[in-house]
Amino acid sequence: MRHGFDTLAIHAGQAPEARTGAVIPPIYQTSTYAQDAVGAPREGYEYSRSGNPTRDALQECLAALEGGQVGLAFASGLAAEDTLLRTVCKPGDHVVIPDDAYGGTYRLFAKVAERWGLDYTPAKVSDPDAVRAAIRPGATRIVWVETPTNPLLGIADIAALAAVAHDAGALLVVDNTFASPYLQQPIAFGADVVVHSTTKYVGGHSDVVGGALVAADRALGEELRYHQNAMGAINGPFDAWLTLRGIKTLGVRMDRHCDNAERIAAYLDGHAQVAQVIYPGLPSHPGHEVAAKQMRRFGGMISFRAAGGEEHAVDICNRSRLFVLAESLGGVESLIEHPGRMTHASAAGSPLEVPGDLVRLSVGIETVDDLLADLEQALG
Repeated sequence: MRHGFDTLAIHAGQAPEARTGAVIPPIYQTSTYAQDAVGAPREGYEYSRSGNPTRDALQECLAALEGGQVGLAFASGLAAEDTLLRTVCKPGDHVVIPDDAYGGTYRLFAKVAERWGLDYTPAKVSDPDAVRAAIRPGATRIVWVETPTNPLLGIADIAALAAVAHDAGALLVVDNTFASPYLQQPIAFGADVVVHSTTKYVGGHSDVVGGALVAADRALGEELRYHQNAMGAINGPFDAWLTLRGIKTLGVRMDRHCDNAERIAAYLDGHAQVAQVIYPGLPSHPGHEVAAKQMRRFGGMISFRAAGGEEHAVDICNRSRLFVLAESLGGVESLIEHPGRMTHASAAGSPLEVPGDLVRLSVGIETVDDLLADLEQALG
């Protein structure tokens, strides 16, 4: 029997603990495990880098929520990305990335992986023909997609790009951080690997840093698991426990994020101090129809361009009160930031540079009228 999303979020990998009946998975805060005999670790546990019951519970739950075969939890989203790249690619290989990728992802490619010999080409992932043109036959190993993208909220057609990638013998990797598995399940549309910064919506409370990979294919998943252990950037047991706690309410939180974001996007749209609102839920968004096809709803992230230019955008961020001026996203509290000077500063001067007049909102779950009042005073 296939359970519903909220049932899986609460129960997958989280059966009551066998010895005491504890309903919540225990925090196995241990580095090592007593073995029954030489070469006979109990239930396979020998060292917590290699395996930990709390992390295993999180990994099983993540795989269930994304409809994948193997889930893996890491110390951060970038640790997950690095492990994936070094598992799948070798020096001389090539990757297609979004032309407005998250700044940290761009930095990983441009400042770290490129020195290792991995080449990359930015492409507009909302245009399958542009992605196809960026592929280098025989060299492209991965088509890397964010949808929605960060911070310009571009929408990629996952099924179309899966066909493009697979025709070229490449894997389709989808960063699903902005949508969360509640709103979108890329594996159902042909993705090979899903990436998350679990710091964001999956954890949901701005109190834990983590990352995840979910593989559609078990053999690839086991290869990733081998490299997870060999490279060592694993999620610690307490962090895994916190993330599991957040997952339990993911569905109900995402519905409120979406409710609030829809109200705020409608308010900003046409506001005299706003030149453009970028939100997939607006019919004016060029990716609206694709998003409606592959997403349950349109998410809690909104970007907009300030009518008064870059300094106006900075002033809006500085004047906000209820929207906290901070990096990151996906927590229960609303955040505001200036991507060009904050999360995407590493992309300045590159093809991925974001507009200076751009403001990004992570809409939280507060009373929406309070959020609207804060934006009204901040817009000036």
